[in-house]
Amino acid sequence: MPLIRYCTEIEGEADLRAALANLPATAPVIVMVHGYKFSPHSQDFCPFTDILSLAPRKRARGLSWPRHLGVGRTPPEQEPLCIAFGWNSRGTIWRAWRAAHRAGRDLARLLALVAEVRGHGAQVIAHSLGALVTLSAIRRAPQGSVGRVVLLSGAAFRSNAACAMASPAGRDAEVLNVTSGENLMFDMLLEAGLGLGRRSIGRGFDGGANWVNLRIDDAGHAAALHGLGHRIARPSRRVCHWSGYLRPGVFGLYRRWFAAPETLPPAMLRAHLPARRRARPAFLPQGLNLTGIAPRRPM
Repeated sequence: MPLIRYCTEIEGEADLRAALANLPATAPVIVMVHGYKFSPHSQDFCPFTDILSLAPRKRARGLSWPRHLGVGRTPPEQEPLCIAFGWNSRGTIWRAWRAAHRAGRDLARLLALVAEVRGHGAQVIAHSLGALVTLSAIRRAPQGSVGRVVLLSGAAFRSNAACAMASPAGRDAEVLNVTSGENLMFDMLLEAGLGLGRRSIGRGFDGGANWVNLRIDDAGHAAALHGLGHRIARPSRRVCHWSGYLRPGVFGLYRRWFAAPETLPPAMLRAHLPARRRARPAFLPQGLNLTGIAPRRPM
């Protein structure tokens, strides 16, 4: 069972425990956390029939995360078990922000369950407001229950990340914080609406030895990744909240981050990346492109 849904209001733990118990010891467990505007209860905006499924509905952003993480594309002993974590992020951003903290408690319990059955931590990949869910979960999860994490255009603040990384689970976790200037407008809107003076992790965060900030639209970062064997496509839009998973080449990097951690330790990756530069609002000089700022579809 390479893909399993997990939502505390829909499915219990029995199927998950059985899947974990039957999983080869060499196969990773990857929890996938969606962002804003999805709900497992919605027919039109259900994550289990969209990005967290093996066959998403055809949409501009309908790319299958589990397939690109290796489900159905790797040998059985290495094929990951992808857990699609569903939570209700519909409604206003303020309602979804509160819901993300509650979902973090559910995710923390899930991570504890995986660690209990497997004996080691799970991996996590999260987009947008799913990053807040993930950081909230790390802050609450038991020590050793979190392995490697990928945050994509994270809608969370540096203070959320600081609390998570200082926790028992956070001290063991290794985080790849994927950012882009294409997402800067969303970072600014988050700060203006909910920040109260706080800065988004999209602007980078000094998270210590186990935290890496990766700017996928930066030419220097792209060159460094190319030198490590990963060719990431250049940006095709001025404003895009989804480039962290839509940009050709990025999932090859994420698969390696999860499946072969010994080949890509945080210290080595940081050593290859150039010094961080301040994000530049590239959309301003040639006029404001409002593509995707207030999307009607899920984020």
